Amino acid sequence: MPEIQEDILLSRRFILPGVVCLLLATIAPAQQKSSSKVELQVSETIFTVVTAMNACGYDNDMKASDPIRAEVNAKVQRNIDASPEAAQATQAMCQFYHEHRPNDPNRDLSQYVSLAINLGPPPDFKPRAKEADLPPDTSYVLGFIPLMSNFYKAADIHKVWLGLQPRYQALIDTFNDPLSKMILSTDIYLKNPLSGFTGREFIIYVEPMAGPGQINARNYGDNYFLVASPVNGQLPMEQVRHTYLHFVLDPLAIRHPTAMKRFAPLLKTVENAPIEENFKTDISLLVTESLIRAVEARLVPGGPAAEPRREHDVTQDMAEGFVLTRYFYDALVHYEAEPTSLKDSFPDFLYNLDVGREVKRASEIQFSNSGRAEVVKGKIREAEDPLNLAEQKITEHDLPGAQKLAQDVVDKKGPDAPRAYLILGMIATLNKDKDSAIQDFEETIRTAREPHLIAWSHIYLGRIYDVDQERDLAVKHYEAALRAGDNSEQTTAAAKKGLEAPYQRRASSEQDQ
Repeated sequence: MPEIQEDILLSRRFILPGVVCLLLATIAPAQQKSSSKVELQVSETIFTVVTAMNACGYDNDMKASDPIRAEVNAKVQRNIDASPEAAQATQAMCQFYHEHRPNDPNRDLSQYVSLAINLGPPPDFKPRAKEADLPPDTSYVLGFIPLMSNFYKAADIHKVWLGLQPRYQALIDTFNDPLSKMILSTDIYLKNPLSGFTGREFIIYVEPMAGPGQINARNYGDNYFLVASPVNGQLPMEQVRHTYLHFVLDPLAIRHPTAMKRFAPLLKTVENAPIEENFKTDISLLVTESLIRAVEARLVPGGPAAEPRREHDVTQDMAEGFVLTRYFYDALVHYEAEPTSLKDSFPDFLYNLDVGREVKRASEIQFSNSGRAEVVKGKIREAEDPLNLAEQKITEHDLPGAQKLAQDVVDKKGPDAPRAYLILGMIATLNKDKDSAIQDFEETIRTAREPHLIAWSHIYLGRIYDVDQERDLAVKHYEAALRAGDNSEQTTAAAKKGLEAPYQRRASSEQDQ
């Protein structure tokens, strides 16, 4: 199968040297499916943790809080006063709370939010992972769990929670519409498909027991959680949008490890910037945050009249240390005039980035003494996706290494197995093993739910049968690709090209994206 083999190696449009070829890059966004991207929820576990803090004296901006907070505190105090057991449980819990208050008051709620997100349901509140696998900022307050469990039972917190359900549901109903509008407007700008992300979660927990306007966002692996307290009857939507942009855009830089290595000299330029330490040591985080700040500046409403405000925001972001904000801001101006999505434009952004020029620009910045606090705290990255590594090894011509990584994912029979089968089919193609390639692509079709994976498996099968002079079979697969439900421009174009003429090796300038 030399024609298909050479075609795979030539398909590198918009790609930096050494980065995953575009034929395989089409696999990367395979998480998409038709479902809600963001969920508004309430959590009895989070409610209990923050209510326990309130019982121990956490009173951040109490006067401006939603009335629910004062009402709950009054009910809980009555339960404590009526029960010696509840009073004793509260005293023990609050002693721990006061002994473990951080010097920085901003970390008080933060560490307990991290704890709450990683706990199971009442009454036991068992951690969802082993202690060694929990976020680092929870370790200091793990002893709170058994004390809070006793408090929960003795003070009858579950009864208080049940009585609040209509009020909490009313909050959810109030925030659904503005949240949906924000997500829609952001997706329109990013030119995202109006669908969710299989295997990834973005959950917003509404919790008025926290200080009003407080936002605590967490990124644990592929999952994003945000605990938000209303202020003046509204969610702090700019901060919610910032977290949503992280949810959508964080995966992009990780998929381009070679480009990130090329940008590493920029880290030296931000050593004295007032940004969090992780931005000074992880170039992909610095790149992503700069891109997000640039998008936020472009989304400032008001048309041309808003340009002074946008320029001010970009200048401020650069002075805080997000030194690629200006570059991305200028790139976004051109992006807005094109039909390509931001996800598909991102490789071009990286390719066109002149590191020397940006290092020089960054070295001339007079950094601020302080900056805005980052919304998404406690970023914890899981080990790099083995399938991303497999794709990288393919570009490095390490097919045995790539095959082992993909086969390991298949053997675990997890949610990424269909994508792993597709990668195995690509490897078999490069190894001129037609029978294995057909088997792997057919297995992808059998096991996948994502239209993107199914469509491209059919396209690759069509190309194999075209090379084998089995045109009728090839046409059936191209037609099946069009019916798979992946309506992206590149998928549709590849399938239609297969229908228009039998597949054959093309010059690199003519490759499908």
